Amino acid sequence: MPLMKKYIPLLFCLNLILLSSCKKDIEIDYHQVDPIYVVEASVSNEGMEARISQTNNMDDNSTTSNIDNAVVVVTGSDGSSKTLTYSKNGIYKSSAVGVPGVEYTIDIQFNGHHFTSSSIMQKMPKMNNFRFIRKKIVTENYQMGELLLQDIPNEENWYFMHIYRNHLGYRWAVKRDDTNPNGELQQLFTFAREGSDDKDLLQEDDWLHIEIRAIDKKSYDYFYSMQIMDNTGTNPIPNFTGGCLGYFSAYSQITYDCEFHEADVEDVE
Repeated sequence: MPLMKKYIPLLFCLNLILLSSCKKDIEIDYHQVDPIYVVEASVSNEGMEARISQTNNMDDNSTTSNIDNAVVVVTGSDGSSKTLTYSKNGIYKSSAVGVPGVEYTIDIQFNGHHFTSSSIMQKMPKMNNFRFIRKKIVTENYQMGELLLQDIPNEENWYFMHIYRNHLGYRWAVKRDDTNPNGELQQLFTFAREGSDDKDLLQEDDWLHIEIRAIDKKSYDYFYSMQIMDNTGTNPIPNFTGGCLGYFSAYSQITYDCEFHEADVEDVE
């Protein structure tokens, strides 16, 4: 059963309680489950980082518990080896940067648990342009962002793009170069319908921070499985051995910052 669906019966019961006019105390009998460990780790041109946490039981008010006693080692196919140092909030770091073409393996051990994953560092991506556009869909106009990438030539490539709005996660997508290899790749982000009160509608002077990563196929497969979760009703495919959730990705990253101004929006067909 997908992890997402485990909580549906409990939420259904809670809704019944809220709608009931009965004043009698009702006890909900649910089973404690083993904690699930989650790892988010990366090697990039900006350093190495891993965040390790675990989910808590329903009677715990916090959503996760951070792990601060792990041994985290990243080794490369070039013979390199780095032990990440604990920082705070379950985060382990090293200032060592990755080298394109090198396959990196992360090894995490704590309290008898052992998680591993590997990923190949990719070359630096290149952004050609980003602009705000207005596009009519049926009868309504929608705010969109158009991101144009120059594909890394003469090889198969995969990309991950993440847009932050005023320092908060806003939109993300993954893309492969099968539509126009060696050429320009287009990624459209739909923001919101113009004239609506949708909270996702961009406002004047909103600040956007865009991260563009060239990732390997294993990372692409993981993020793509996340992207289609709502349609498939499944959890993301495993990226680690050892039974934890999360991912490890070696990538090269560029960033772009801009502000939204209504006067800059371009009408497109």
